[in-house]
Amino acid sequence: MKRFVKKLLLGKITSKDKPRLHINPIQKRILNIRAIWNNDHQDDNGIEKIFRLFLSISQLLFPGIYIKYFTSKRNFEYQDISMDLYILLKLLFPILILKNHWQEQNLLIIIMTYLLFETVLYIPTLIFASDMLSRPRSYKRSMMLLFLNYLEIVCAFAVFYTLGDNMNKPFVHWFDSIYFSIITSNSIGYGDYYPVTLFAKVLVSIQAMFFLSFLVLFLNFFSSKVKSKGYFDHESEL
Repeated sequence: MKRFVKKLLLGKITSKDKPRLHINPIQKRILNIRAIWNNDHQDDNGIEKIFRLFLSISQLLFPGIYIKYFTSKRNFEYQDISMDLYILLKLLFPILILKNHWQEQNLLIIIMTYLLFETVLYIPTLIFASDMLSRPRSYKRSMMLLFLNYLEIVCAFAVFYTLGDNMNKPFVHWFDSIYFSIITSNSIGYGDYYPVTLFAKVLVSIQAMFFLSFLVLFLNFFSSKVKSKGYFDHESEL
């Protein structure tokens, strides 16, 4: 059974994808920050450079990069599995809050919000501040993880909508808030639920703008430009 699970999750463990010079994820991020600061790959300045520096530095404030660091000492497959589990746990966390009615637990809401910020900042970091990051080993896996990130954000906003009497009527089932979050992110709006407080209206506005503009931009970028020569072509430098 153990052999079956190992074969299922890890496949054929090889070292062919390892770079010649091993640099752990934290070192890569530091090199990335330096590359942006020194304008090694882009002659940006002003607010653009500040924004790119902020995005790159922000990844050092969240657990994801440290999980990559501790698992980078083994094969890349183990690092992939650890990140898969971490992303799945981030997705399940807001669902557990909704299902178990833990909205009154302020610490859980703070932790969920903290993890949500990691996801929200990670996606623009890939687009605007990855000057020294190597090409993904699997584009299909990257797109799958992006979809899980999308679901995490949907579920996290669903939790926010349940914090108080923010809607025209209370959510009857725990999934109702997820349903409202999904139709909000897609700007559908059936009218059965709608925000009545300023807090909820701000949330709806942020979520609608985020998914209509930014997520579409990322999907277009990742599915087309990322495969062209020039963006993730720095792996030879690592």
